Order: sequence, then C-alpha cells, then structure tokens
Amino acid sequence: MLKPGKSIKPGRRNILRALSTAALLPLLNACGAQQSRPLVVASHVWPGYELMFLARREGWLPAESLNLLETVSATASLAALADGKADGAALTLDEVLRARAEGIRLTIVLVFDISAGADVVLARPNIHTLADLAGKRIGVEKTALGELVLHKLLTAAGLPDEAVSVIPVSPEGHMETWQRGQLDALITYEPTASRLKAEDTRIIYDSRDMPDTIFDVLAVRPEAVSRHQEALKKLVAGHFRALQHFRSNPQDAAFRLAGRMHLEAREVLDAYRGLQLPDIRANRSLMDINKGHLLSAARELSQVMARAGLLARPDDLGNLVRTDFLLEED
Repeated sequence: MLKPGKSIKPGRRNILRALSTAALLPLLNACGAQQSRPLVVASHVWPGYELMFLARREGWLPAESLNLLETVSATASLAALADGKADGAALTLDEVLRARAEGIRLTIVLVFDISAGADVVLARPNIHTLADLAGKRIGVEKTALGELVLHKLLTAAGLPDEAVSVIPVSPEGHMETWQRGQLDALITYEPTASRLKAEDTRIIYDSRDMPDTIFDVLAVRPEAVSRHQEALKKLVAGHFRALQHFRSNPQDAAFRLAGRMHLEAREVLDAYRGLQLPDIRANRSLMDINKGHLLSAARELSQVMARAGLLARPDDLGNLVRTDFLLEED
C-alpha cells in the first residue's frame, strides 16, 4: 500500500486517494456481487428432487438468497456447474463422482432418495429375457448414470458391449424416440417411466436389481458451501419440511407436485413408489463418516466405475460429505 511521505501535498494526497479508490472499485464491485449473488442449485425433474420445488412453491425457501435453476437433464445441470452458472446440483452419486473426476470438486450435503425401482429398463413385448437384448437397439442418456445402468444391465445379461446397439437419447427425447419405434429397449426413470407404461412396454430390469447403487443427492462446490451456509441450511430445511408434508398429506402434496412432473395427481404417488426418501435421522446415519452407508457405497461404486472405464481411477472420497447442514432433531 502507498504511504504518502511528507513531501506530498494534501491536494496531491487527495488525488492519490481518489485514484486508489477508483482502481479498487471493480474489485469491490466484484466482491459485492459475489456476496449478494444467491446460491444457485440446478435440478431437472425427478421425484426425489421435486420436494425442493414444492418447498419453493409454498414459500418455504428464501427467494432472495436461493435460486433453483430448472434444467432438462442431469447433463444440463452438470454443464451449469462446469460453466459457473450453478453452485450446486441435484445429481446421482455416480454423477457426483464423475464430476469430481473431471475437476468439479463437489461435497454432498443431503441425500434426497435411494432408487429402489424408480430407474428402469423398458423393453418391447417381444423381449422376454435379458439375453434377448442381443442385437437390439438400447436408448441411453449419455451420462454416468446411463452408462452405469447399461454396464450393470449387460453384465446381468451376460452380454459384451458390442452385442447391442447403443442409441444416445436425451431425457426430453425418450417419449418421442420410443413412439417412433427407433428403440427396442430404453433406460429411463420416473416420471417418464410412468408415462411410457401406456406405450406397450414391459420392465425387464430396474434399480431393485442393483440395490444401494443409485443415490440422489444435493452436491455443492466447497466454495459455495462456505459462502452460502445460511441459504444451504434453509434449502435442506425446506426439503425436509416438504417431505413431512408429503408423508402427512400425500394427496395434497401429489396435487401440488403434479404440474412440474407432467403427471396426473394420482400418477404422482406411483412415481414415488420406487424410491426410499430418507428423513433427517436416516440422512445422518447414511452420511456418517465412520459407518455411514453412503461413503461405503461411494467407495464400491467408484471402484466399479473405474473397472468399467467410467473413471480413470477410483475417487479418494476426500471431503465427499458434510452433515452440518442437517437440522438438529427435536
């Protein structure tokens, strides 16, 4: 810092002060903008994530310090993170591991759900067994989750990768691509799976066949964790408030959730049947750094992904979870 000596006249000192202040203005404005910018969390439509949006609809989230960025897919949410347009995202555990491998260091602060049938492989009626997939066209979203389910599916079927034709299909194109007859099987999830039930499909494989593999979580950049602690606490609290409402008044919650999920209210509850929705106590247990199942599942999943070529090497799991944003239990 310039310390004017005695030879500098007061007028000149004032000029230097003004120039120094002017030079600092861009930095000060940038810092101010950084501090005032709300926490931005990206999310696509998925039943486990929708309780955040229910909380927003009911005014249980702080609009001034939190922005839920609506995306069309996990791919778009990850792109928002990579481009700096989002501070966190609702993702599957494998997507978090893939992002971390690509240099986006993320920390999990909440487990939304564990898939137990909500992620499915749909097939045409003429496909009766997994072995019947040989030579068939399988629609897959080109994400870590899509590739992981495909890997698990082919392993269960006893088929090599080259035995099937993989057709990249974005989530928003699942329905149209299926209706055009361009696929023999499709890896998809709710709420699309429910909408496709009327399209002469059958489920030949789902997340019950790969238990404790697909966790949906809220993952945030470490710098955002430090900068937006209050907003994060309120977001997590809002999720659990919406979960409590869903459990105590499911019909009302289903009606309020139906619009964003593009389902009838009666179909919303069906979309949740394949999900486990852990409460605060279960979250604390899952995320315990010593004996929590999330870390052990992440370790195993990371090794599976590395063996399958989905990761260059297993994740070291450093700073993967934080539990201090979970509300204290009454």
